[in-house]
Amino acid sequence: MDGSCRPLATIVLFSSILLQSCGGSGDALPGALGTPELRAALFDSILAWTADREAFSPPKNAVLGFDPLEAMAALRDDVVNADSEEDLFYALLRLSNVRRDRHLSVTLVPDGLSLAYEAGLPAWERADPPAPRMAPIRVLPDYGGKGAAYFVADVAAGTDLPGATPRVGDRITTVNGRPVAEFEALAMPYIRHSTVAGFRWKLAEALPLNTALFPPHLREETLELGLSRGDGSTITASLPFLSRDSLEWTGWAEPSYPGFTRQWSSPTFDLFLPDDGRWVVLLLWHGFEPSLVEDMDRLMGFAQEEELLDRAVLFDATRSGGGSLGPYAVQRLQPRPFKTTFGTLQISDVIEPFVRERQEAFRNRRVNDGDGPETVNDGRWLMDWLENEVLDDLAQGREVTDPVPFKLAHAPKDSDGVLQPTPVHFRGPLVVFSGPNGGSHLDQFISIVADNELGPILGMPPGGYSNTWEWEQVLTFPGTDQLVVGFMWSIGHTIRPNGEILEGNPAAVTHPLPLTADNAGEYYDLLLQEAFSYLASVDFQVSR
Repeated sequence: MDGSCRPLATIVLFSSILLQSCGGSGDALPGALGTPELRAALFDSILAWTADREAFSPPKNAVLGFDPLEAMAALRDDVVNADSEEDLFYALLRLSNVRRDRHLSVTLVPDGLSLAYEAGLPAWERADPPAPRMAPIRVLPDYGGKGAAYFVADVAAGTDLPGATPRVGDRITTVNGRPVAEFEALAMPYIRHSTVAGFRWKLAEALPLNTALFPPHLREETLELGLSRGDGSTITASLPFLSRDSLEWTGWAEPSYPGFTRQWSSPTFDLFLPDDGRWVVLLLWHGFEPSLVEDMDRLMGFAQEEELLDRAVLFDATRSGGGSLGPYAVQRLQPRPFKTTFGTLQISDVIEPFVRERQEAFRNRRVNDGDGPETVNDGRWLMDWLENEVLDDLAQGREVTDPVPFKLAHAPKDSDGVLQPTPVHFRGPLVVFSGPNGGSHLDQFISIVADNELGPILGMPPGGYSNTWEWEQVLTFPGTDQLVVGFMWSIGHTIRPNGEILEGNPAAVTHPLPLTADNAGEYYDLLLQEAFSYLASVDFQVSR
């Protein structure tokens, strides 16, 4: 279902709920678990709000073969029949995650639901959330086939384990006594994801952790793994959960570039140059961090001084996160004009408070996305659009705004979104390494490169999740002041340069190279080989 159809029965039901007296603010609070009646009212409220607010993604829903509202409605009994605070929390977590949106989390809030064990969960304004302990291994998905497949990607150095010890490359056959495919299916409702590939990456990250992300029936005191080795032998390993700070990793499957030396590091990227003078630079991209503008300006100054601007840029985003201001980087990393991403807002009951929040941020000079800036200017383009077109759309009863350049960060609302390279920019080819570890603004960056044909994309698609903004609020039982959890909605779409919705619809790679248990130890060598083969195919002289 896309955002064009709002189920009237659900909205009418929600309106009737708001008129019911379930205990006013002057009455004793019912407790975070509530009653079956309050939980039913809460569920119906969430479903109605979702129908009104959510920016549904038809391409994602088609690929995954589901209707998010129907999937949510099927979980009503799970919420209504919850018999403990813990049971209700995990029911609400499943209810949120069934929308298949990596951005949307459920958070614990003061005086709301509480758990006996909270490690690893997002929390509302909690300064020091408990960190989960970890088994002394790292895990990665094997993308060589279509089913559930995972392997050991690192074993902490110097760890003294009783019994059988995992080795890098071992394939996981069972998790806590369950076949790995069964464990994957049981874990899926608790892992936020927008694509199957992205889900498997995040499950692999979570598998060694003793985290409350999973409900108690999926956690044990130790991590019991059945492992298959290349010689056909099998072992069962019992792994303790240890302090993460005590673990030292070998880095077997981490990014590495033989023949390159790191020149310097920044929060946004590490810069590598080849030892043999080949005509390339390599950026290990960490994310589109708050310091992106400063870090890119430093890179351009360095490249000018060292006469690097005619080199090809190898951009490794396989372990990158999101952030903002990616087009600022694109304008400097390659020589061609390009169309940026666009964005919309879903018109709903939260638009007025959302605009008020942005006005307050603008007054305090905090027009930002988390800790990072959203715009290269002071945000006036963005505020003009919000205070005029968006509020006019609300008054006119529209369902969604017209697309504008993404968050008005790099171009005004009447722009065609085409950006020019800056006067100082890299003039050689751009080659991007991609993978499903990250998404959000990374997905936007990859779509800009792919849809504008700015260079090849090597490896695997990114995580496939991106929107304009989310709306987050603390839920209470209707008619009461009893807090429950924080809950989120995606309230706008990112539009790729090719005109498609980006959420659940990542740009395809041009040179596929799936990560597998067999190639993980040499994966970055293979990416480099593919990159140099591409550069040779376009007659770019690497050796000079």
